[in-house]
Amino acid sequence: MTFQAEPDREPQRLIQDTLQEYRTTGRMAEIIYRDGAGQVCIAHDVIRDVFSRAGSDFVMLGRGAMLELDHIMTIDGWSPRVGMS
Repeated sequence: MTFQAEPDREPQRLIQDTLQEYRTTGRMAEIIYRDGAGQVCIAHDVIRDVFSRAGSDFVMLGRGAMLELDHIMTIDGWSPRVGMS
C-alpha cells in the first residue's frame, strides 16, 4: 500500500517547508506584504521564526516585525498564498 498525502494538505506543507528552510538557513529575503493600513511594504530581512497563534500563521522577521502569513504577498518572488483557501 502506498501512502498518499491529502491533496488539500500539500500546498500548506510546501508553504511551511519553504518558510522553515528560510528560517534555518538564515538566508536574506525580500518580503513584500500589506501592512495594517493596506499599504504595500517591502522588507529585506531574515525569517527568525514561523509560528501559529490564535488560529493564524505568522512570520517573525529578524528585526522583530511580526507579519501575518495572509498579508505576505511574495517572498523572493514566490507567493506563499498559492493554494491557500
